[in-house]
Amino acid sequence: MKQPFCGWHCWLSASLWCFFGTLQGMFVTRNSRPNIVLLMADDLGVGDLCCYGNNSVSTPNIDRLASEGVRLTQHLAAASMCTPSRAAFLTGRYPVRSGMASSSNLNRDVVWLGGSGGLPPNETTFAKLLQHRGYRTGLIGKWHQGLSCASRDDHCYHPLNHGFDYFYGMPFELLSDCQAFRTPELHRWVRVRLWVSTVVLGLIPLLLLVPTCARWFLVPWPVILAFALLALLFFVCWFSSYGFTRRWNCVLMRNHEIVQQPVRLERLASHMLKEALAFIDRYKRGPFLLFISFLHVHTPLVTKEKFVGHSKFGLYGDNVEEMDWMVGKVLEALDRERLANHTLVYFTSDNGGRLEAQDRSGQLGGWNGRYRGGRGMAGWEGGIRVPGIFRWPTVLEAGKVIDEPTSLMDIFPTLSYIGGGIPPLGRVIDGRNLMPLLEGRVSRSEHEFLFHYCGVSLHTARWYQKDCATVWKVHFVTPKFSPEGAGACYGSGVCPCSGDVTYHDPPLLFDISRDPSESRPLNPDNEALFDAVVKKVEAAVRRHRGTLTPVPQQLSVFNALWKPWLQPCCGSFPFCGCDRADDIVSAAW
Repeated sequence: MKQPFCGWHCWLSASLWCFFGTLQGMFVTRNSRPNIVLLMADDLGVGDLCCYGNNSVSTPNIDRLASEGVRLTQHLAAASMCTPSRAAFLTGRYPVRSGMASSSNLNRDVVWLGGSGGLPPNETTFAKLLQHRGYRTGLIGKWHQGLSCASRDDHCYHPLNHGFDYFYGMPFELLSDCQAFRTPELHRWVRVRLWVSTVVLGLIPLLLLVPTCARWFLVPWPVILAFALLALLFFVCWFSSYGFTRRWNCVLMRNHEIVQQPVRLERLASHMLKEALAFIDRYKRGPFLLFISFLHVHTPLVTKEKFVGHSKFGLYGDNVEEMDWMVGKVLEALDRERLANHTLVYFTSDNGGRLEAQDRSGQLGGWNGRYRGGRGMAGWEGGIRVPGIFRWPTVLEAGKVIDEPTSLMDIFPTLSYIGGGIPPLGRVIDGRNLMPLLEGRVSRSEHEFLFHYCGVSLHTARWYQKDCATVWKVHFVTPKFSPEGAGACYGSGVCPCSGDVTYHDPPLLFDISRDPSESRPLNPDNEALFDAVVKKVEAAVRRHRGTLTPVPQQLSVFNALWKPWLQPCCGSFPFCGCDRADDIVSAAW
């Protein structure tokens, strides 16, 4: 009697174990709220990672994410510049819907911390959604979505007003201007013209002295002094902003407090990593959302000494490898706290690599693989195709590769779904929930059309023809490369959105599914579907434009101007400066 009873008991135990084990797996997938770690690089090229085909840099930790998770090969930014791309990432909406797209070629990003534009407070970010669902939310690193509206302390665009409980990092972005004695990056050619204009104005009073000194005729002294004063005022007006870019824009903050002005770059990566690990340790009982917005791999490529000379791709490659090392430290913390299986980790970049970033030592920007163009070029694939890696053990299949059109805007509805958030009603959300695609419950992307803007100008549209899985891409506008025949705008530093561009009528057409490098434009002679495809896409563009409503332009010329009364300042303006970055991290909590 004992033997049958034992067999029955074992069978029952095994059955219950399988049942509850399966139920537990379903519970993790459907009902639990995982921790979320978002990792976003700055201007990283899609071809800069080993898991995307690079063999000149070593990125073992990011590659580990790809091997343990799902890798997207057609992941797209909503813009090819930082500010509009990140606005779309945070809100799940094209940046034109929130006014975070510029009509000016000069101010396509937020360009001054003392400017008056930024991500509107009435926009809902994924951080705000999850915060309302009980998540503790933190942002470590770059913000670049504006700071203040009417006074330097109102901080209406601050991360803490957009759903983040904690912020440590730069409210602006890293620039070459942040490092003393480096070639200026912000509006470099504008500054050259301003210096030339100042010299010309300064020469006028000197030239007016010549007739008096030569005793040809007498020029009244009030006229000479008036021109001298005009030259002085002109110089003071522009130099009060551009002459102090490092002090005005390169600021390190903890929550609403400035802890370092100007920022000291040599220890910035260490401070950021320490803050990220401290956030994980404090909220490890979850659920938490941690957005690590790297300052890597933007110029001036400040890199720890142990990584300098480490890669085969110069200082840029060294900087990529340092960022990968930081990713590894974050993954180690998740493993150490046994959080890995209950944490969704996502890695991406805000836009493609910057081809125009160069100096005498060589290339300082990224590599966009086989894709044409780069940062600042909204239509060409190299400016908008970015890495997209998701890891969630026990939920997502390890090593899976998805070659479907997806977008950074998809993160908003995806996090809303897994975190139990409720998207705002009556508001157009352009992103799509990726979980069915990532889990394999569906095999096709929900995006039939995607629209690629350059500022407020729509340059390109993409059509995913689902009946045959073809991806068509129609270019209405493309930048003019300089010098002619080059692959980027080396003459101006960034390609314009309007003015010196090429308007195509009929538009350029490419089959991205067969020609991802966009090297073989189609025409009615070599593509029988040319006219039908163009008409289909043009109709989709008209429908899309019908969904747009007028909104305040956050990146207008007026909003972009530096305003002394909005300039954040540690100390007494204009003598701003402090250094409290080495304060004990725990004191901030």
